Amino acid sequence: METFRLWLAVFGIIAVVVLLIKKRDTKTVLLGVGLVLCLLSLKPMDGLSAFTASMTKVGLIKAICASMGFAFVLKFTKCDQALVDTLTKPLGNIGFFLIPAVVILTWFINIAIPSASGCAAAVGATLIPLLMASGVKPAMAGAAVFAGTYGGVLSPGSAHNIYVTDMIVKGGNTAYTVQDIIKVQMPSAFLSLAIVLISISVVAFVLKDYTKGVNYLSSNQNNVNVSKNTKTNYIHALMPLVPLAILIVAGTPLSEISFLEWTKMGVAEAMILGAIVTLIVTMTNPEKIVKEFFSGMGTAYANIIGIIIAAGVFVAGLMACGAIDFIIAILKNEQDYVKFGGTFIPFLMAVVTGSGDAATFAFNDAITSKAAEFGFSQDVLGMAATISGALGRTASPLAGACIVCAGLANTNPFAIAKRTFLGMVISVIAIAFIIL
Repeated sequence: METFRLWLAVFGIIAVVVLLIKKRDTKTVLLGVGLVLCLLSLKPMDGLSAFTASMTKVGLIKAICASMGFAFVLKFTKCDQALVDTLTKPLGNIGFFLIPAVVILTWFINIAIPSASGCAAAVGATLIPLLMASGVKPAMAGAAVFAGTYGGVLSPGSAHNIYVTDMIVKGGNTAYTVQDIIKVQMPSAFLSLAIVLISISVVAFVLKDYTKGVNYLSSNQNNVNVSKNTKTNYIHALMPLVPLAILIVAGTPLSEISFLEWTKMGVAEAMILGAIVTLIVTMTNPEKIVKEFFSGMGTAYANIIGIIIAAGVFVAGLMACGAIDFIIAILKNEQDYVKFGGTFIPFLMAVVTGSGDAATFAFNDAITSKAAEFGFSQDVLGMAATISGALGRTASPLAGACIVCAGLANTNPFAIAKRTFLGMVISVIAIAFIIL
């Protein structure tokens, strides 16, 4: 019977991969397969219990929903685009070096705008035409923006950062914050950024993606969203950075200064305060701001929390089959496998599905929660899985951000992913062998 259940788990994992490759709804796939596994293992209530338990994880809900609410406010007030325009203006035409410069710029903007697709749309609308007009071929122009869309791994509003932090807090370390988890992620994030910058520059050189004096924009004029905005409100451009600045100060000794003690707040509170400041600065109708904020919260629960709930049900299905206990028993004896599983599995899943969320949330729920048993700390293992999933997504032609960049550059998503793939692969290898 035990062997039968383990085979059920294997077929369940294969079914999830196949269905996600076919672009079926992530939540439906994880929920459906998880519930079927529980049912066939004669433990139908395990899946339902996992569903209801994930519905009310207060730490996750308030932080993730507030972050998405603030993102909706920024988009409505166009403060996110103001930030992009402000940072883009100094670039001008610096030749070949514009390619790595755009990667860096997108990477840092993605910290303030953690949605990969949202960041690609906001940044790409301005930078892709700039790159193409400066002599960069469309595929590389899209790749330069796409390659920077994993900077959100350092964002306090990232669902994965909040998820692992909540796990650690529930484990007994109540003083642990998102700022702490970001500090753990920094070595992996900056190491991978350096690798990506070098690799994309080498790829651009080998593929001859830059030609001085050629305007590749002219032949794509009707298909590229060229920014016509010549006047930027620099005060509005600061709004996306308000919560980030508050949380950074709160995580440093500066917060001990009497007039800065108010910065000691959670992610949700910082996002709400950011929305209030944005309302005041932009002088937007309060009713519209409130409406947008709550719309963002609803979207966050439906899309992000929904995936977390569904991943929990899938893990419950694997546990009902005995697969998780089987894997844990192996990992206890062969701890070297943990770092490979925590990096290459989320990476490969993200490449083939275009999303790192399903694999990363499932891995962190099943394995990272028991990291101490394998000789790892939860924050280190959880963050390795998180960035590996993000790197895999940034190497996938099926990723939403890749498709957005391809549309803006009027090129093929596969041509873009071909240019980002090398840097992402080398990065995940470096994280597995150097960081972990």
